[in-house]
Amino acid sequence: MDRRSEECLLGENPRQDTYDDSESPFLPTSRVKPMPSAKGTKRPLRTIYAVLAVVSLLSFGFFLFKPLNYLDFEEAPVISPTFNLQSYVQGPPTQRFRDNLRNDTKYITSWISAGWTNDVMTYGNLIYLALITERIPIIAKFVPSHIDNSAPPFAFGEVFDIPRLSQAIGSPVIEWHEVKDSESEVLDDLGCWSVWQSVQEDPHPRGSPSLNWLRLDVSWTKTPDWVKLTPPGPGDNDKHASYWSLATLGFPETRSDNLKLTNLPSPRHQVSLPPDDHLLCFDYLYYMGVQNAWEWEADYSPVWRFVGQHMHWNASLERLADQHARRAMNVPADRPTPPYISIHIRHGDFNRYCDGIPLNQCFASLPVIARRVAEVQEELRTRKGIEVTQVIMTSDERDPEWWSGVRAMGWTWVDYARERTEEIYGKWYPVFIDAVIQSNGAGFVGTHGSTMTTLARRRVESWHGGSTRVVKWGSPNADDH
Repeated sequence: MDRRSEECLLGENPRQDTYDDSESPFLPTSRVKPMPSAKGTKRPLRTIYAVLAVVSLLSFGFFLFKPLNYLDFEEAPVISPTFNLQSYVQGPPTQRFRDNLRNDTKYITSWISAGWTNDVMTYGNLIYLALITERIPIIAKFVPSHIDNSAPPFAFGEVFDIPRLSQAIGSPVIEWHEVKDSESEVLDDLGCWSVWQSVQEDPHPRGSPSLNWLRLDVSWTKTPDWVKLTPPGPGDNDKHASYWSLATLGFPETRSDNLKLTNLPSPRHQVSLPPDDHLLCFDYLYYMGVQNAWEWEADYSPVWRFVGQHMHWNASLERLADQHARRAMNVPADRPTPPYISIHIRHGDFNRYCDGIPLNQCFASLPVIARRVAEVQEELRTRKGIEVTQVIMTSDERDPEWWSGVRAMGWTWVDYARERTEEIYGKWYPVFIDAVIQSNGAGFVGTHGSTMTTLARRRVESWHGGSTRVVKWGSPNADDH
């Protein structure tokens, strides 16, 4: 069963929002470049490792021992401005991106074109690749590939806490709008590698709306076939690239050995350029692995351990999500947010994988989901000594009877229509708030095959030491255990 990502949220009157994604999600050791500080000195590599280790241990301890009977966002650690943006660019955003890059610094970038959750994972992959190539990642805004195209691009730093992330990983993370003026009409030429052509065996590079927003005219060079995670050969169905294979293209010897590869002319200026070395760039980095495909699922996942778990929410977004969750649970203003179990049930386009099986037999029933919730409740009671009775459901299911069944279970959900969330905050916010609420559960129950479930599960386990379960589906009694 192939797996997809991106979900939508339902309010009191369930409605269909398009968060569909055409991408397959994830299924079942690095060095960091010394960067110049604000005073122009180099941060020793050993120091960066020490900072990364200490911050990781402190973060784990903080969330492990933090009481889960409430979520106090004021207790988030205060991050000192260790990485000053002006130490890594020439100054304010410029009309041409290259005018703002420092000659003593190397950079890396890539772009997105899937559903939002997969795009988050893609940027995690980019940042990990930046660490092992000793480069500074430049992150573009999220583009509305899964919601109404009238929604404007949304800055990475308005969703995630970049200063906290940068300090945790020991490397700066900067955004494209900090490098190039978002209002610039200048069309920049750039030579980049196309991973997509090699791993997907597609004659064309992977496109992205980001290139239009950034005004980039790219000349693509297909990466060598050896970048594939699984060596090409008979029966090879793997579509992933190897991090370390791609990383070698960021170093002089391997780059030099592959500069004779054909450079496709850029679409607008029709110029053929070799892949840039100052700004190393790849078309698409979703399908990536160190040892195996779909590694975000694995306990050893390097990307999760060294990057993903440090991608905490922007504090403003987290507070907004908490307000929505409190109203959904009818929490009085003078009471703290109680611990709750978050549920994420993906139906929607997953029905295409039911292969003719009636949907009420293909998808797990509410009693089956409730059995998983009960397991999480018992584990939290036994392991952490807390009693969790509040349950918040998120799902893309549209059947009103199904939602009546959710209510009959004693569970609740955020009514985005009644909250007027899109009207007040914008079309991006239901999916953002959904993800934050899922991640802040004392426990979590999700849907097998969904990358949104994957990230929520990992956040609950890593950030809160929570208990999680994943509901299997696809045939009658699929979740029997």
